[in-house]
Amino acid sequence: MPDTGSRTARSIRSAIRHGARRVDAATPDSRDRAVDALRACAILGVVLGHWLVTALVAHDDGLHTASPLGRMPWLAPVSWVFQTLAVFFLVGGHVATKSLASARARGLTYGQWLHSRLARLARPVLALLCLWAVVTAALLLTGAPADTVHTLVKLALSPLWFLLVFAALTAATPLVTRLHPLWPLAVVLHVDVLRFGLHLGPSWLGWANLPAGWLVPYTLGAAWTRGELDTRRAGWVLLASGTTATALLVGWAGYPAAMVGVPGAAVSNLNPPTLAAVTFGLAQCGLALLLRDRLRRAMRRPLPWAAVATVNLSAMTIFLWHQTALMATTAAALPAGRLPGLHTAPDGPAWIAVRLLWLPVFALVLTVCWGAFRSYEQGGGRRARDRRAHGRRSRVVRVHRGVAGDEERGAVPRVSRGRRV
Repeated sequence: MPDTGSRTARSIRSAIRHGARRVDAATPDSRDRAVDALRACAILGVVLGHWLVTALVAHDDGLHTASPLGRMPWLAPVSWVFQTLAVFFLVGGHVATKSLASARARGLTYGQWLHSRLARLARPVLALLCLWAVVTAALLLTGAPADTVHTLVKLALSPLWFLLVFAALTAATPLVTRLHPLWPLAVVLHVDVLRFGLHLGPSWLGWANLPAGWLVPYTLGAAWTRGELDTRRAGWVLLASGTTATALLVGWAGYPAAMVGVPGAAVSNLNPPTLAAVTFGLAQCGLALLLRDRLRRAMRRPLPWAAVATVNLSAMTIFLWHQTALMATTAAALPAGRLPGLHTAPDGPAWIAVRLLWLPVFALVLTVCWGAFRSYEQGGGRRARDRRAHGRRSRVVRVHRGVAGDEERGAVPRVSRGRRV
């Protein structure tokens, strides 16, 4: 039996290495693998961060959200590591402006370009909305407490705010192609001075920072495309200035140290974005730019590149369904009682230690969601069925050529079965 198990393990490792080498060989030499690595790190950072700081506490009247940051503010540095949205917008701005230029060179209209980009976002969103419409109806019909239903639906759909902002910035790409990042940064600065310094303006004024705040890293991505951030000096300037400004804002201006929202807190750095969140994002963007060369070298190895390629092929699916995976795990385990780190209040270091043990379970459930819904993002569900119906079984290696083809959709080369594309 040990020999059989050892042979099976070796066979699995060999298959993984073989598959990784095929993905590596199918990747065009012109592809900047550092871009894909940064995007994968940004998505996985958000996912892990949410799983660590989002707790669904079971009470007699249902489930309620809580955060360990509320009871343990010394955990704020965790949010500095896992709040990586600025890096995603940096990469998004770089890829969008690059693909728009490529599309124009190939004679495509703005409408065709925008439809191609937004369609990839819309398909997985529609799948999420349809499933949660069914789940919500089922919960209400079976008498689930209204507060619990509200908590679950709000948590499940919370990733959509990010996609709405990202879609809006994508649509505005031709207008912001040459916009200097200091302009949206100035908007955020003035809004925060009015809100927190002078206590003036209407209550909704802070929401002007929602597009302006994320426009800062997005325009940095456009500057990257123009070649204005190619030097290491640019990365160091962003890292140093962003870190210094954030430290001053948190230490002397009273901004929260946590770079994510904390239930019950008077001010959130993300809802809407504050000046501290934006300056922190500048530091993250600077660090990302400084790491480009190291990431390119690391991605020359087949196994790390294959892992990054897999995440990029389903980045939106992973992002959209990670909260559902957390809630599905929590709900499925309720019959077993109040399990530590899952249903209990995050009130001490012991909860953090146990929550870490739940992360592989969340990842396993997310893998199931990924298997069920990734075809909506890749747009291959219907085409794959059509190919099977026609009996087309030739083996091909599909290689996306050109910036607009692969980076525009976040796609990577892949091995598939079907007709030659």
